[in-house]
Amino acid sequence: MSELISNVSSTFKKKKYSKPTQHIFADTKESLLLYKKSMKKAIKQIIKNNENRDTPFTGQSITYLKNVIAEIDLYENENGQNLETVLEEIQKIYLDDCILFHHPKYVAHLNCPILTPTLVAEAFISALNSSMDTWDQSTGATFIELKLIDWTLDLLKYPQNGDGIFTSGGTQSNLMGLLIARDHYIKTRYNINAVMEGLPAEARKFKILCSEISHFSLKKNLSLLGLGQNAVVQVPVDENFKMSTNELKKQIEQLKAQGDIPIAIVATAGTTDFGSIDPIDEIAAVAKEHNLWLHVDAAYGGGLLISQAHKHKLKGIELSDSVTIDYHKTFYQPVSSSGFFMRDKSHIEYIKYHADYLNSKEQEEEGIPNMVKKSIQTTRRFDALKLWFTLRCIGIKGLSTYLETAIDNANYTSSIFNSRNDFEIIHQPEISAVVFRYTPYENNGTSYCNLNSYIRKAIFNEGKAIITSTKVNQEVYLKFTLLNPLTTTKDIDEVIELIIHHGSQYSIKN
Repeated sequence: MSELISNVSSTFKKKKYSKPTQHIFADTKESLLLYKKSMKKAIKQIIKNNENRDTPFTGQSITYLKNVIAEIDLYENENGQNLETVLEEIQKIYLDDCILFHHPKYVAHLNCPILTPTLVAEAFISALNSSMDTWDQSTGATFIELKLIDWTLDLLKYPQNGDGIFTSGGTQSNLMGLLIARDHYIKTRYNINAVMEGLPAEARKFKILCSEISHFSLKKNLSLLGLGQNAVVQVPVDENFKMSTNELKKQIEQLKAQGDIPIAIVATAGTTDFGSIDPIDEIAAVAKEHNLWLHVDAAYGGGLLISQAHKHKLKGIELSDSVTIDYHKTFYQPVSSSGFFMRDKSHIEYIKYHADYLNSKEQEEEGIPNMVKKSIQTTRRFDALKLWFTLRCIGIKGLSTYLETAIDNANYTSSIFNSRNDFEIIHQPEISAVVFRYTPYENNGTSYCNLNSYIRKAIFNEGKAIITSTKVNQEVYLKFTLLNPLTTTKDIDEVIELIIHHGSQYSIKN
């Protein structure tokens, strides 16, 4: 046997490998030196890029960016190129024209500027590459995540029996809420274990109620869950773009009368367009009356939980069965950092799966905390570390001031539009989104759509600011999503002047 082992060992020693092992991050002096030099070069380039850019976008054309990347031959050098060459290339094809979310005149989508402590955390996350599925891949990282889950459960005022997990984003968190709502209903109503037996025949009649302006992920997720997009029942909103409780009650009664089966309600705490918050406490009462699961999509509005000035807007969230919160929105974390939370940890049974090579039942009986049992992901980044660094370096009070500043900016913007005759604003901001349109002339029955569409595109192509648009009753409206606490009232005034300028240009051309 020893002779056989010696022969095999000799064979492998003689074999030459062409793998570039010098690039593997390890504990050797050579590896750590390369890491240090490489990171210093990357950081230097990022700093230089930020210093050299004074607009959120350069206005570069889509054709140019498409073509410049298409011209790159990935087979050009099979042994790779030095880092300096790659950095020069990435400057040209990405950094020169990337969108800068931290710029004070970026007021388009729900992209927040991120915090420096989170970038420090990212260095640890990427370099150490812990995977959060099992204890023997994460060790102390598990307890850091558990501590932050408990902290969020406390903010939600969920009972001691609550639980949660970090996720990739709101879509995944909403999927988990709908999945558990579906399987819990099947278990309690039909005594069927959907995990093992699948869906009952009656599932084709299952309905989920939400507001007519709720997030698109609800339809997408119900399709994935086998209930179909038609399982979504959209409840009309009131003049403040909040779900109408009276309409909700009518819809439930109507569904039952026609033989359909309502199983859950989704309330939205911060709609994507308006930032409107459904009356959660009233909806919770309806859900309780009809014995329906209540999930709250607080992907946008979750940050209000840490604000003494605004947390009252989420009144009733503590009565929900599950909640979605995106830390990478109003907690100012880098993508991705989100969470799913439930008031009763026993519902993990609808997700849990044991694999002998991963999280055996014996390990669970020993009390080993394997997080994979309550996640629909297996391999999962240690994204919780970013929030940990944030809370330890900045504190809850400091963190809360960022969103509070954004809300103040939204109210300022609203007051400006309300004071002018050439703008129309259709709601009072509840968080930090402002939906409006430029209306400089009497429309006489014609639409402002072309004008406002032109303004959005012209501003983007110019690059000095970035705003976005949406549709309300088939009419195009412009939208500010104000998340950056560095945005000043002067910045807002200047973006408004850009709107007026490009509106005038449209009038000249047309």
